Amino acid sequence: MSTVTDTSTSASSKFEKLSGRAQLAEQRATAARDQARADVEASAGKARAGAEEQAEKLRESADATGSHVSASWTDLEKSWTRHITQVRHDIDARKAEMDRKRAEHRAKHAEDDALFAIDFAYTAIEEAEFAVLHAISARKAADELAAT
Repeated sequence: MSTVTDTSTSASSKFEKLSGRAQLAEQRATAARDQARADVEASAGKARAGAEEQAEKLRESADATGSHVSASWTDLEKSWTRHITQVRHDIDARKAEMDRKRAEHRAKHAEDDALFAIDFAYTAIEEAEFAVLHAISARKAADELAAT
C-alpha cells in the first residue's frame, strides 16, 4: 500500500528527471544552431534513437502495470505511437526530395512540427501535474476512510 509521501516523492523525482531532460533538449537545440548540418543530422539520429528507446520503455511500463493504468492513457500511448510512426515516415520521405522550394517547405513543416511537439509536451506536463495531484487526493481519501 502506498502513501501520500510515496506518491509525492515518486512524482517529484519524475518531474525533476523531466525538467533535466527538457533542459538538455534546450541545450542541444541551442548548440545545433552553430553546428554543421551533418553534425545536426547525427545529433537528430541520436535523439531519434533515444526517443524510440524511451517510447519502448513507456510501452513496457504500460504493459507491466496493465489494469493499473486507465484505458484512456493506454489509448493515448497507442495513438502517440501511431503519430510518431507517421511523422517519422513523412520525415524519411521528405529527405528524398531535394529541390530548393521543397526544401524550404520541408524546413517550415519541420519547424512547425517541432514547436507543436514542445507545446504538446508542455500540455502533457500540465496533465501530469493534474494526475499527480489527483492521485495524492485519492490516496488521502483512501487513508481517511481507512482510519474510520
